[in-house]
Amino acid sequence: MDRPDISNAEWQVMNIIWDTQPTTASEIIKQLTQTTEWTPATIRTFLHRLVKKGALNFEEDGNRYLYRAAITRHSTVKHASRSFLTSVFDGQSGPLLTHFVKASQLSAEDIQKLKSLLEQKESKDD
Repeated sequence: MDRPDISNAEWQVMNIIWDTQPTTASEIIKQLTQTTEWTPATIRTFLHRLVKKGALNFEEDGNRYLYRAAITRHSTVKHASRSFLTSVFDGQSGPLLTHFVKASQLSAEDIQKLKSLLEQKESKDD
């Protein structure tokens, strides 16, 4: 299944839904109005767009709607990562990884995890 393109604002909505589903529009609005300057109408527009894109499902529960993600966070992150890699780094993983390692402040633990991942990758490719 193709994953829909999710805007930066829609990511904020989806993250709340992935963390709290099933959830109501009121609960989503409550959380987002604490961290953004969006109006309830704007947030409802994002919900409508995400349903239209196939990213969300909803069901009626009395006089309210319960929203659930129709796509997983993992598959959506994977899709967005591939899209970013293709558009910014011409599909080349090496320059992407080099950029992020150079541009990031990494703890000793982060560096050890990266080394371990690279060792695992190297042993799988042998």
